[in-house]
Amino acid sequence: MQQDINIKITDRDGVTHEVLAPTDMAMNLMEVVRSYELAPEGTIGICGGMAMCASCQCYVLSDTMLPEMQDDEEAMLSEAFNVKDNSRLGCQIQITPDLDGLEVQLAPEE
Repeated sequence: MQQDINIKITDRDGVTHEVLAPTDMAMNLMEVVRSYELAPEGTIGICGGMAMCASCQCYVLSDTMLPEMQDDEEAMLSEAFNVKDNSRLGCQIQITPDLDGLEVQLAPEE
């Protein structure tokens, strides 16, 4: 059964987009950003979603419960620029029904 969830994504220009993200396609947040073209081609998901580049870093603005950060994501964020307490890698956030109402802001490109 297909279920789309609502996500608010603020792009790097400060424009907020309300998007529908499918929960039945095994997508992650970085792929949703790419599919809606909310970041210029080649500036997000450079490593292909392997938690190796931090180009998909985002700031989680809502109090949505996210899966716990894994070691590779934590290690990448420890080396990234513009990291905040609410930073996560979009490629590591799988789109599930639990994320309905998620609000994120894309981190500046570095």
